[in-house]
Amino acid sequence: MEMKGENHKGKALNLLRSRVCDPKFAFKALYDSPESNYSKLKFMISSSVTEACNNSILLLGPRGSGKISVLELVIRDLLEEYPDSISVIRLSGLLHGDDISAFKEIARQLCMEHQLLFSKSASFDDNSQFMVAMLKECGLAHKTVIFVLDEFDLFAQGKQRLLYSLLDAMQSVTSQAVVVGISCRLDADQLLEKRVRSRFSHRKLLFMPPSMEDSQSLLVHMLTIPVDSSFPRDYAIEFNRKVQNIVEDKRFKETFSNYLNFDSSVKHLLKFLFCAISHMDLKTGFLSLENFKTAFSSINRQPKLECLRNSSILELYILVCMKRLEVKEKSFCNFNSVMKEYKSIHDSFQTSDYYDRNVCLRAFEHLINRELICFADNRGHSLSVEYRPVKLLISSAELNQGLRAYHSCPAILQKLMDREG
Repeated sequence: MEMKGENHKGKALNLLRSRVCDPKFAFKALYDSPESNYSKLKFMISSSVTEACNNSILLLGPRGSGKISVLELVIRDLLEEYPDSISVIRLSGLLHGDDISAFKEIARQLCMEHQLLFSKSASFDDNSQFMVAMLKECGLAHKTVIFVLDEFDLFAQGKQRLLYSLLDAMQSVTSQAVVVGISCRLDADQLLEKRVRSRFSHRKLLFMPPSMEDSQSLLVHMLTIPVDSSFPRDYAIEFNRKVQNIVEDKRFKETFSNYLNFDSSVKHLLKFLFCAISHMDLKTGFLSLENFKTAFSSINRQPKLECLRNSSILELYILVCMKRLEVKEKSFCNFNSVMKEYKSIHDSFQTSDYYDRNVCLRAFEHLINRELICFADNRGHSLSVEYRPVKLLISSAELNQGLRAYHSCPAILQKLMDREG
């Protein structure tokens, strides 16, 4: 019996892990309604396939909002529904930003798709003409070519010959194609030249990271195991009840809210869930609040605070001095001005922590090497370190948090920071 119990606990763990690794399961929960971007995008592209018409669509939204994941989900579903009627060409503005490489890549993918011989030595005009000819052939064969242009705004730079050629070819009665542009720039369509814009269909879908409520619903959806013959009924009911209790716990809501403030994208939410699931105790077979706290701590690493914890007292003094100078509207300071501030603190409070100038210089250079401060110019080694302007790479909140977490931090430093705050 114990063996059987261990089996269903391990099975639950594997089920949850497989769900988190399957974007289709996650995004279907978020975008299953008729009003969702998934449904709208699927309708737009499928209508081009079934009605043999051309279309152009822009997917706009911040990074991590699910633009590419939803598009890939739609393409995967359509390839299952119309396996012989769809061809997909993928380009990235980061890789194929100039027209020559873009047309060459289109020709290469079209040749692979239709088992033709690709010529590496073909000219720009050859590849351009080949693309137009292939679009006509695909149209006559009732096959829709979907062009996915990631980082669309990068294709809108320069002469925009690729965009013009693609959209112009789609004006033909015989062609059958869909251009899907993906961009983080909400004004991506405004970057288009007049001749390109006139051929664009101006369909846009705006993607936003899920809200707190959507994220919480997604979390419950991902972590609820089926109450059927897959698992012992009592175990499944108890498992789901514990998940619901965790989600309703004030401490969890606080941790989850902090996590969403850190990063609210679905991709990072799935990473967070995977980390929490991986800490599930197989002895009990249930998730606990501690699993989520551990996941948050491991994901929300703060390298600057870790650097502060490993800094010397003198280095903390230098950082506080620079923060005081920053508050006095001296955004850029140098080692000499920091030393003046350091001396004024010592004279005012008669601190015992006062070091020789050479020791201070070594600590100053150490902070530069650890990237807690950096040079504010690009003079290189032409000027002595003491005279080069520097700036802080750590915020007041981070410095305050670091000082509070530092076990042997002098009380005067915390007092000075509180005063500045």
